[in-house]
Amino acid sequence: MKKILLFLLLYNLNVFSQDSGKSCDVLLKISALIQREHFQPKPVDDSLSVFVFESLMADLDTDKNIFLKSEYEYLSKHKYKLDDYLFDKDCSFFQDFAKTYKVALERTKSTIEKIQKTRLDYKAIDTIRFTKKEFPFYVKAEDVEKVYTKRLKFDILEDISKSSKNLDSIKLNFDAIEKASKQKIFETALCKITNRLDSKEGLEKSIRDSFYNLFCVYFDPHSSYFSYDTKSSFLSGLSTSSLSLGMYVSLNEKEELVVQEIVPGGPAAHSEVIEKGDLVIKVSPKKGEDLMVSCNSLDKIGEIIFSDTYKKITLSLRKKNGNQYDVTLEKKIMKADDYSVYSFVTSKNDTKVGYINIPSFYTDFENHSNKGVADDVVKEILKLKKDNVQGLILDLQNNGGGSMEEAIKLSGMFIDVGPISVLVDNKKNQKIIKDFNRGSVYNGPIIILVNGNSASASEFFASVMQDYNRAVLIGSTTLGKATMQQILPIENGNEQNFVKLTLEKFYRITGNSHQQTGVIPDIQIPTLYDSIISREKSYKTALKNDAISVKVKFVPYQRSAFSSLIPISESRIAKNSYFNKVVSLNQKINSLYGTQKASFPLNLENVFQDVHSVDTIFDAVKELVETEIDFDIKSTSYDDETLKFDAFKKTLTDFRVKELKTNSFVSEGINIISDYHENRKI
Repeated sequence: MKKILLFLLLYNLNVFSQDSGKSCDVLLKISALIQREHFQPKPVDDSLSVFVFESLMADLDTDKNIFLKSEYEYLSKHKYKLDDYLFDKDCSFFQDFAKTYKVALERTKSTIEKIQKTRLDYKAIDTIRFTKKEFPFYVKAEDVEKVYTKRLKFDILEDISKSSKNLDSIKLNFDAIEKASKQKIFETALCKITNRLDSKEGLEKSIRDSFYNLFCVYFDPHSSYFSYDTKSSFLSGLSTSSLSLGMYVSLNEKEELVVQEIVPGGPAAHSEVIEKGDLVIKVSPKKGEDLMVSCNSLDKIGEIIFSDTYKKITLSLRKKNGNQYDVTLEKKIMKADDYSVYSFVTSKNDTKVGYINIPSFYTDFENHSNKGVADDVVKEILKLKKDNVQGLILDLQNNGGGSMEEAIKLSGMFIDVGPISVLVDNKKNQKIIKDFNRGSVYNGPIIILVNGNSASASEFFASVMQDYNRAVLIGSTTLGKATMQQILPIENGNEQNFVKLTLEKFYRITGNSHQQTGVIPDIQIPTLYDSIISREKSYKTALKNDAISVKVKFVPYQRSAFSSLIPISESRIAKNSYFNKVVSLNQKINSLYGTQKASFPLNLENVFQDVHSVDTIFDAVKELVETEIDFDIKSTSYDDETLKFDAFKKTLTDFRVKELKTNSFVSEGINIISDYHENRKI
């Protein structure tokens, strides 16, 4: 027996030794790749070690109530040594993290199960405190049950409060509502813990992958590690299957599943209740089978949402104001062109302007054809020219970027010829990006709409148009990402481990950069939620803004045609009642998100008041964003003909018209082009 036990012990140690060696081998190759290819590699030293350690601990225990203070202090022995371990090829520290985390999770699970069996006293004198500041790991072993009891009571009371806006009704039916909420909150809490403990890959591999990723993020927020079976495919957009719910989903910074986009004419759009920004809380492929998103794997949730197997599913979603609702959707066949460039003819006060929506800088990577956003924009311009428009509005709001090749190509279509940008690599080599094609597809006035979610390739295009004085940019400052990434294997022939790596930084042809600062519009327009959008500058490891000396000449268009339009527009915006309401609401939103919430006694009345304190603000926001703006919209004469024979496209067009009619930026764009033509008459 002793020999068997000794054999098993030696076998386990040997297996772990092999795993440790493999882990360090992967990490060393990631590090070598970064040092060799990254635009601005940093030394692998104590600073990296501290960043990765603290970030990893925060990832494993976001609310800092799973690890005990003593466990954090125990693991802190690694805090300044992770870099040393890498050079020594000793990754046995992963086992330390995994063992400690497993103990912490099992303790948490047993504590929650114990509390679940008790009757919670909602009249006990407890105080709930909130903080926006970083706080240390503080929980002591003797306080675990007390901490979780208070947290779970708050979660239950919060869920109860979200069930209705009528406090009297809640009080009248409290026992029944509390029973359902308690079951849901405990199931979710236990499900999260169980899924981590019972992960197919194991805790150690999960921690290793997180460590690899944070190692990359230390160099900049857009560099990241992923394995072959990464979840990114789940979040990339619509499924390639023929049946679809007609909506895009993604993970937000809290790892919540959020509706990113609704496809016009699809099941989600036809429901008339699902909106962008709604959180998907639960999916039910059939009656009695409910899967909470918060505690099930993305693979399982993705299979239900995207595969053809489940044709009808019920979703539970939550709106920004906390209201939760259920909707049953039946998947249908969707066409592939639902998320590409499209155009309309807009008009106001006898001024006819072409509107082109550019949702992303897509391209045909696989087939190497000419199909891409640049060519699609040209097709829409040709349609609009036939309708004799007096100017163009190019809408880049919420355009997160895409192919830089398409952005370069599109830039060249609006200027005659010349340099448009400068790419710089980690050796400080400058590569001048030029437009060699003489002429342009459109010579009239152009307005470009941008906001804080306009990023990367869309910022590139907007900055070129601004530097050449080719367009007036209106809206709010863009995200501020001026770097380029490429997905690389950690070594040639390795098909299991990859790094998305920042290889180059692009600069404007003036030598300036919009990295962190964003592209600043010529005319700033008040935009809802603008100050709370997470822009590039909010990331701790974002590359800094700088400028370079560029030895190249370019000839911008005359600015005089636009300079007089800016003060006229600014004056009009300042007097506009719609924009004044935006300013007023933003002040309330900023106060809501920026002010430290006061502590209060933990009871139903106080939690209800806290939950519904935002109702009036969000109701006012909803009313404002649904307000129709005073301008006309119609399809191009070319599209009018195709709509007669395409019912799907007609539905799609009606949806887009309805959405566009509430776009205040478009209205001001038409006004500016009208001013432009009025000035030319003088």
